[in-house]
Amino acid sequence: MSTKKVDDFLTKLEHPLKKEMAVLRDTIMKVHPEITEDVKWGGPSFYYKGDIATFSPRVKDAAVLVFHQAEGLSGGEVLEPAPKGKAYAKFKNIAEVEAKGKDLQAIIKQWIKLMDKS
Repeated sequence: MSTKKVDDFLTKLEHPLKKEMAVLRDTIMKVHPEITEDVKWGGPSFYYKGDIATFSPRVKDAAVLVFHQAEGLSGGEVLEPAPKGKAYAKFKNIAEVEAKGKDLQAIIKQWIKLMDKS
């Protein structure tokens, strides 16, 4: 469920890829009705029985989602491994958001399955 807190954050955000972030937010929230969101670590964050991912609005040349615990996720061309078990999903334009949207949803579904097993 979308929240006013995240709505307000995105309304005030000055970012060149704000539109892409809004589409990605919608893409993530449509995966499962129990996904929630909040503003944490400086950006909109998504949860399902734990932290899934957070936007990093400090990065200006891409809409970046930081996956906090990426172990066990097969990200194909969407996820880039990062230190400490994290991974990044970077989208440089709306074409990339549209091209990789289904793959991003598949990663979120993997997360949900992992959380449901634990």
